Order: sequence, then structure tokens, then C-alpha cells
Amino acid sequence: MAPWRTPEDIAGIAKAGAILAACRNRLKTLIRPGLTPLEIDAHVERFLAAHGATPEQKGYNGYPRATCASVNEVACHGIPDGRPLRSGDIVTIDMVVNYAGWLADSAWTFPVGAVSDSSIRLLRTAKSCLYAGIAQAKPGKRVGDIGHAIGRLAAANGYAVFEQFTGHGIGSWIHEWPSISHVGKPGRGVKLEEGMVITIEPILTSGTTKTRIGADGWTARSVDGRWSAQYEHTLAVTREGPLILTSLTPELVRG
Repeated sequence: MAPWRTPEDIAGIAKAGAILAACRNRLKTLIRPGLTPLEIDAHVERFLAAHGATPEQKGYNGYPRATCASVNEVACHGIPDGRPLRSGDIVTIDMVVNYAGWLADSAWTFPVGAVSDSSIRLLRTAKSCLYAGIAQAKPGKRVGDIGHAIGRLAAANGYAVFEQFTGHGIGSWIHEWPSISHVGKPGRGVKLEEGMVITIEPILTSGTTKTRIGADGWTARSVDGRWSAQYEHTLAVTREGPLILTSLTPELVRG
């Protein structure tokens, strides 16, 4: 079990999160047709180095890059390669930033050039599902409340959630207790308490949630070829409400 975090700990995680958020904002202006995931990965690594941070997933269980880059039908954990992005693609960039020993984790799906209306709807719904889950991350709530809110909103819009890929606690290590499922029943699962720091990171698709792992041992690709989108924040459970730490300044979610 991970320790409950002190305000000083959370401030340290927020510093890593601010660097991550600044890098994510930079990617919004950088990603375009013709750019390769490898070039994006190199940019992220340079950006982090310039801000005194390091990419925590590089070398994690042998993972070779600073980011995961999941294009179109790749649900998650795509390894950046040299194939240029094309107009109409969508790409999820997932990164874990280490700053002074504290970690922050976020994934974001970016449109590449002009994308279809169906892709825009997928992205908007996936982001809305993230925030629906975040709204449940309050003391006294349970992990099942997070998953229920996400799954209900996804289904209402005609999408499914990849149940096998979960959020997690984070702080000193990438994956800490507890596991955060993105489907669930209200009132079930681990009780959320003040001082927990977790990630919420649902992946949505309009098709099956079955995936096939590629020969690289990492890339999880939808078996039916349907595209997917993912948005993720690191947040702290506080008495005032969920506190998003992967933003330029900590962002309290009220209501």
C-alpha cells in the first residue's frame, strides 16, 4: 500500500504535474500531419530535460521510450515509431514525469490536422468521461463510484470502456495502490480517503474492448480496428474536493 500523502508530498507531485501540463500544452501546437511519433517523443524528452525532469517510463520494465504514442486503433502503450502522422489521425501521448523524485502521469488524445466528426465526438466524450470520474474522487466515495460514472456516461453516448486498463495510485512509483477501475458499481470497492493520489484514465471505443498485444510486447491494438481515445489526469483526494495535479497550477474540482 502507498502511504497517504501529506500536503508537502502533494505539492511535490504538483510540481511534476505542472511540468507535464506545460509539455502537454506544447504538444497541442506541435502535433501536425507529417510529424512522427518518434519526433514527438524526442521533443518531450528534451522539454523535460530543460525543466530538470526525466521521463519515468523510459526503462520501466524495459520500455524503450519517453512516451507512449497510440495512433488510431491502438488503445494504449504504443511505442513511438518513425511513421508520419496523417491528417485525420488521432494520437494519444501518455507520459510520466519525474521531478525531484515525485511522479505525475497524464495521457491526452490529440487530433492530427482535420479529423472526422466521429473522431471529434469520440474525443469529446472520452474527455467528458474523465471529468465525470474525477468528480467522484472525494473522501467517503469509493472506486466503484468513479467507474460507474465513467461507464454510464460512455454507454449513454454509444461507447465502451476498456475495462482491462486501469488507473492507479501514484507518487514515488508509477503504479501504487489502489487500482482504479473505469467501470464499476456505486458504493463498491476501495474507499477514497483524504491524502490519496491517483490517476483516472479511461479509454473509450465505439467497438469491442478486446485487444491484441503486438510482437513488441507493449502495443495494445483493438481487434476490430475501431479507434479509441484516452484522457488522463493525476489528482489528489482532498476534503475540499478532487485536486487535479497535472495542470499548470493545481485545479480544484468543485460540485
